[in-house]
Amino acid sequence: MAVPTTPNQTAEQRPGMGHGSRGPAFRRGGPGGPRGPRAPQGPRDDFRERVLDMRRVTRVVAGGKRFRFRCTLVIGDEKGRVAIGVAKGLDVQQAVAKAKADAKKHIVMVNLKDGRTIAHEVDAKYSAAKVLIKPASKGHGLRAGGSVRFVLAFAGVKDATAKVLGRTPNKLTNAKATLEALKKLKA
Repeated sequence: MAVPTTPNQTAEQRPGMGHGSRGPAFRRGGPGGPRGPRAPQGPRDDFRERVLDMRRVTRVVAGGKRFRFRCTLVIGDEKGRVAIGVAKGLDVQQAVAKAKADAKKHIVMVNLKDGRTIAHEVDAKYSAAKVLIKPASKGHGLRAGGSVRFVLAFAGVKDATAKVLGRTPNKLTNAKATLEALKKLKA
């Protein structure tokens, strides 16, 4: 039952709305606390993520220049699932969130031998980037550089040797070439 108030009463004079009180909505309790019920939590994804590249891109329009950010991101669960996402946004956080959503749409399953290395030697080309990946014995470690290392590590490869054969320093094309090589693996 609500207590009637007059328009001339201050916050301290109104019942239940004094200086230290948060009103009846706060006291109702429940699982959501003062803000109401919580949104249902979906299944938690176990993906780790790493930003490979962040660039500011420019578009020239009649009024000047429009700046956006392009994010290249790799995600993986270190158990054989890996993906690369690329997206643009007006700020860095938006670009990262969109790149992560893009990566989740293009997940690649990798068959790992003994849960630590690849089954056979494989190479692939994407644009100007060429990548060669070789399996290695237990304890060898992951010997690769740049974006190739992150893609392999997030896929769960622990023992392998990789080499970028192309002459491109572009992190995006090197990562995509690595992903193409992992797609070529036979079980």
